[in-house]
Amino acid sequence: MMQSLSGFIAGFWQFIASLWPEPLRLVLFLGGIMAFVGLNAAYLVWVERKGAARFQRRPGPTEVGYAGLLQPIADAVKLLTKQLIVPAGVDATLFRAAPLMVMAPALMSLAVIPFSDVLSARNINVGLLMIFAFGSINVMALMLGGWSSRNKYAIISAARIVSQNVAYEIPMLLVVITMVMVTGTMNLSDIVKAQAGPFWHWNLFKVWVNPLMPVTFLIFYICMLAETNRAPFDMAEAESELVAGAYTEYSGMGFGVFFMAEYANILLGCSLATVLFLGGWQSPIGIWSGVVWFLLKLYFLVFSVVWIRWTFPRTQFYGLLNLSWKILIPVSLFTLILSSAMLKLIKPFAA
Repeated sequence: MMQSLSGFIAGFWQFIASLWPEPLRLVLFLGGIMAFVGLNAAYLVWVERKGAARFQRRPGPTEVGYAGLLQPIADAVKLLTKQLIVPAGVDATLFRAAPLMVMAPALMSLAVIPFSDVLSARNINVGLLMIFAFGSINVMALMLGGWSSRNKYAIISAARIVSQNVAYEIPMLLVVITMVMVTGTMNLSDIVKAQAGPFWHWNLFKVWVNPLMPVTFLIFYICMLAETNRAPFDMAEAESELVAGAYTEYSGMGFGVFFMAEYANILLGCSLATVLFLGGWQSPIGIWSGVVWFLLKLYFLVFSVVWIRWTFPRTQFYGLLNLSWKILIPVSLFTLILSSAMLKLIKPFAA
């Protein structure tokens, strides 16, 4: 069944690719990405609320639709009917532009994610570089959203966002450089193809290249949580201190877009972890590879993000920064040096 579903999706996409010229194909795929992100943003909220309820031994949403399945639609309608208020004294242009700037990078980055060997909007040789180039815009957008609000709580939150993201981008980039060194490419499809075969071919288990490869994955995962401002690293939106962080002055869909962008970035981070470490669309049993396997790995990581949020308490801000500067950066730098040394030693024997 899994093989037939993957074959159907691949065949349908090849049909679309042959039917439409390239510009229209990209527009079609961008529309698909927007629908994918919108649907996930809506129903990952439901998953999070249900998951939090189960972890805390309560029912969660139950009233709107069966098991509360229509609750995300009700919430979206509520946000759409609320007025988007621009408070007096704010920088109106930046205040309106910030939600769009925070959503656009995730949509653009998902365009280079290979969901299967044929399902990708654009397969470019520097796809990994493109993701991190657009990712820098996300930090700027959150900073502008807080700064343009002219609200002291939002401005303090914007300063926290900048310091947190700068601290955790460094170990994440060191991990990514390590993976580029191991795979020899920044093309995401080529990285996945290099992990073809059983699960021990995945980069996560290539301990003969780097004995600390599982630790490298853990560093990437922790940095992904911090970069997406998820608990226990959600200091930018600590409700007891900053009301709603950089989004304090936003109402209606202005707040809704920021909220959707958080889940879009979670999807992007988990997709990138799937590609770099878990074999992408490759099957762990070596057969029936395809988009279904990619989605199974993706949603397993997404569920783990929800699980961690409702399991661990929020960390203290200085502890958050010390974790990166004193632990993650030295360890990630050591794994980079170790990988380069191991590759240098392995290469003569491989030749």
